[in-house]
Amino acid sequence: MRLAWRAITCGALILGGRVPAVAAPAGFQESLPLHACRLEHPLEISSVDARCGVLAVPENPARPTGATIGLHVAVVPALNRNAAAAPLFVLAGGPGQAASDLYASFAGAFARINRNHDIVMVDQRGTGRSAPLNCRYPEDWRQGADDPAQVRQATVACLGALGDHVRFYTTSIAVDDLDKVRRALHFARIDLYGSSYGTRVAQLYMRRHPQATQAVILDGVTDPEQIIGPDTPVDGERALELIVLRCEREKECAAAFPALRQELGALRRRFGPERQALTIDDPTGGLPLGIEFDRALLNGALRFLSYNSTEAALLPALIHQGAAGNLGPLASQTLMLARQVGDSLASGMQNTVLCSEDAPLFAGLQIDRRRIALTYQGTDQLDALTEICRIWPRGPVDADLHRGLESGIPTLLLSGEADPVTPPENAERAARGLRLHRHLVLPGEGHGQAATGCVPRLMADFLDDPRPAALDAKCLDPHRPAPFFVGMTGPSP
Repeated sequence: MRLAWRAITCGALILGGRVPAVAAPAGFQESLPLHACRLEHPLEISSVDARCGVLAVPENPARPTGATIGLHVAVVPALNRNAAAAPLFVLAGGPGQAASDLYASFAGAFARINRNHDIVMVDQRGTGRSAPLNCRYPEDWRQGADDPAQVRQATVACLGALGDHVRFYTTSIAVDDLDKVRRALHFARIDLYGSSYGTRVAQLYMRRHPQATQAVILDGVTDPEQIIGPDTPVDGERALELIVLRCEREKECAAAFPALRQELGALRRRFGPERQALTIDDPTGGLPLGIEFDRALLNGALRFLSYNSTEAALLPALIHQGAAGNLGPLASQTLMLARQVGDSLASGMQNTVLCSEDAPLFAGLQIDRRRIALTYQGTDQLDALTEICRIWPRGPVDADLHRGLESGIPTLLLSGEADPVTPPENAERAARGLRLHRHLVLPGEGHGQAATGCVPRLMADFLDDPRPAALDAKCLDPHRPAPFFVGMTGPSP
């Protein structure tokens, strides 16, 4: 999951061959009219045909006749019109990403699933087109972005614009929304795919609605007992070390960058106290842009470029260039990735989730601030979150949200060995109470495996036949992460 500050989506659809309809509860629409629509890739480079609609739900569940919000729902019908398989509901991460944006970005990863399964996206309340809670925080790389006064000012301004009703945008309420959509679409049972924070949503849905859940895929797993925030800098440092180790052990990378560890250490020591003025071509506009390369920008570079092996493939070359005095490529890549992340997340919804569900539990933890301070991220993100949560209203949270989940629902867990935010250990802890599960760890990979190698095929196979032990995952045996660039033009031939 990525934090938005300091990177802490005309007529009823008639489905042939579907499971029997389930009566909708009183107080909301008993069916959901859908119309033809297209889901646009967040970067506007592609789009996907779908059927879209809006389901009205109470903003405050305790006042069912009060103000309502519209949940944006999109359905991509199965290619096999005679298929009777359960639909797959896609749950996005962040917190703050819209499910429709996640799917539009990685539609190819779900193509095999879509042969026999409808795919359903519900933009979680507070994201995408579902009453988004958008705030404006200083960009990660701006000077003073971590200044407590600026963080407070931005938070107060956002609350002034949105109002204290933001407290009704927690995971617990979102899970109720999800089941209302299931009922409005007349599905008796559904499959779930959850990515990152979406795995928290999926596991709470499994807990609340086990009879409606057929099979689950958890990708980049958040353990229900995990408190998001304090572990992130340590997990990020671990992932960075694995990337450096992989370069040192690969012949071409080690030959190209024999002093990578020393160069990285020199950059980290230098850009603590120092700043350097740069003028670069703005990566999203092309015009000259004056910036200061400092500790914040270096930390953002290490964090964003650690998220998956494709981005990590650039890291040794960019570190080497930066250590040699050419900081422009590292700065440009970081700004581009930071803006993409910032544009994709509704930070107000993220605040509600973290300030209601995680930050209140910090006091009961033994947080080792000395250990966190030694990481490249330091305590900045944790301190910013604490500052925001002093101000942000808290919403309803299920009492058992952070209890270990006991379930017999077939579950496939996916992890990247070098994931900087949801390492494989999270999935191992989450799996302790899952009686029917399979955990696949991809060597050298980072955060999110849905589009990696043969994983799209494995996900489809699992949902078509949800027996974890029967899943043939031999196609992962030859898998290797993206090769490192050994220069600015690419990897070795």
